[in-house]
Amino acid sequence: MTATDPTDPLPAGLETVLLPRTHDIGGFEVRRALPAKERQMVGPFIFFDQMGPGEFLTGKGVDVRPHPHIGLSTITYLFEGEILHRDSLGTEQPIAPGDVNWMTAGRGIAHSERTAAERRAAPHRLSGIQSWVALPKDREEVAPDFAHHPGATLPVIEDGGVRLRLIAGAAWGARAPVAVASELFYADARLAPGAALPLPDHEERGAWVMEGEVEVAGVRFEAGRMLVFRAGDAVSLRAGAQGARLLLLGGAAMDGPRYLFWNFVSSSRERIEAAKRDWARDRMGLVVPGDEKEWIPLPEHQRVRAGEGALTS
Repeated sequence: MTATDPTDPLPAGLETVLLPRTHDIGGFEVRRALPAKERQMVGPFIFFDQMGPGEFLTGKGVDVRPHPHIGLSTITYLFEGEILHRDSLGTEQPIAPGDVNWMTAGRGIAHSERTAAERRAAPHRLSGIQSWVALPKDREEVAPDFAHHPGATLPVIEDGGVRLRLIAGAAWGARAPVAVASELFYADARLAPGAALPLPDHEERGAWVMEGEVEVAGVRFEAGRMLVFRAGDAVSLRAGAQGARLLLLGGAAMDGPRYLFWNFVSSSRERIEAAKRDWARDRMGLVVPGDEKEWIPLPEHQRVRAGEGALTS
């Protein structure tokens, strides 16, 4: 049986199915699965976007101007293409498929994401995932930081038709080198047709079906869905006839809900308001070296939300 509607009965072990909101940014499609009305976070993951796949014409590319973050870590992970990251710490780091860019905002950071000039010289493709991890309350105001981890440094597990790269955290008997602030796991898995992958025993767990179909207790789910599983239940995902590619994520339940506004995340509404004032006044005193001429102004028509998130850059 194939589940085609969120109101369809759910199989054992599955708590909810999230359908993404789709945005078109100049011919480039973005699908946002978190945050959602049904679920703000899965473990500490509070934001999950699939970018593309899409193709840029010669001379075109990604141009996300400098913008701020507080109270979170951002994770960029690509399947195709390249993005040049710059931030207010002075970092300038391109990211290629399979690598991890992990930026911790803490008390405040600004960054930009662009396509480098040499990439724009010919048509090029881009596909990947951008996600945010909310920081624990006692780490929300840490000093900002940035780390880059080449794909070759990440653990790879191959067994029974499954090839899994652990992007961050600990699961399936492995631990990634990325320094994290809370208990979590994040993985990119390819499943051959009919292959099965058991979920780790973290408290909260989710799976984004990137390609193909997966089956949970006899019910099939197509690509473009976030499956969120019940705590404590032993669950395995089995790939359909064409195989599947999954992004698996989760961890310990967060220490309370979060307020969201634009690119700001915090357990304190007052802290969000202070960040809004600071960016509107003087860009929080943050400048991105090599990208000083432009920035994204504070949105005027959004409101602070506790639950479903606001739009981001």
